[in-house]
Amino acid sequence: MTFSELRTALADIVAIPVTPYRDGAPDIAAYTKLLHRLVANGVTTITPNGNTSEFYALTAAERCQLIEASAEAVGAEASLLLGIGYDVETAISDLRIGRSVGIRMAMIHQPVHPHVSAAGWVDYHAQIASSAPDMAFVLYIRNEWVTGPMLVELASGCPNIIGIKYALADPTQFARIRDLAGADRFVWIAGLAEPYALSYAAHGATGFTSGLVNVNPQLSLSLRDALRRGDYPLAGTLLARISRFEEMRAEDRSANNVSVVKEALAQLGLCDRSIRPPSYEVSDAAREEITGILSEWSTMHNLMPESAQRPHSQAPVIA
Repeated sequence: MTFSELRTALADIVAIPVTPYRDGAPDIAAYTKLLHRLVANGVTTITPNGNTSEFYALTAAERCQLIEASAEAVGAEASLLLGIGYDVETAISDLRIGRSVGIRMAMIHQPVHPHVSAAGWVDYHAQIASSAPDMAFVLYIRNEWVTGPMLVELASGCPNIIGIKYALADPTQFARIRDLAGADRFVWIAGLAEPYALSYAAHGATGFTSGLVNVNPQLSLSLRDALRRGDYPLAGTLLARISRFEEMRAEDRSANNVSVVKEALAQLGLCDRSIRPPSYEVSDAAREEITGILSEWSTMHNLMPESAQRPHSQAPVIA
């Protein structure tokens, strides 16, 4: 794929799959089925080893397993945006594995370090992106001190950085940094998923990330289509439909961000609910509330596992 085609792939839902476990290890069979279900429902861009995948709880060998399983599962039916991070050499090592199985894009997680300078931040990303000039890169921005000039400096030396996943709850700041860094230079992705997709779309974002799409792909795709048409009233209606589910994920500094998704998938019979520390499974009360949300959604969307058998050409339902 050309960089132009990869930019198009990013201007969409960027799905972040969970990592299912069985007996304490990644359940590759269940993971593969989850990816097949996403693709069968019309999802075309997927990020293995993202935050919803419990990136920081995975070993190097497990990340490798998921990279290889992702490439085998989706083939040419979807674009993979590989999550990489930690120190520079670890990021490049994971990148090499991705390249070896045909992955053309990578998202660089925010640097995990207590002491980060502006120049060091730029250099960190530049070293990784420069190691694979034939691949496209997306920056994951979660810090308010990242500025437009920092992005301009980075872009000037690394033309293969093509996207920004902006994950700060400040649409006004997003609009400002987008204008300063270059509205057309990057593909701008709302990195806080569906709850911010509408406000960020109004300020120029053309894609959004999603963990919810693991559970209810039709609802996420309906939101995408409403935003593309500029049908903001419908988008607002769809966001109201998911609000409580996303509120549960965001509570207590997003403590249950992944466990809420895994609980819903477990109730649908799609994977185990187990999760690794420092995350934790949801409470019994939350479990009951998720049951109610799934029941309500099921009256408007097909949540059953057999939906993965739906022909790729069938459009998602917009209710």
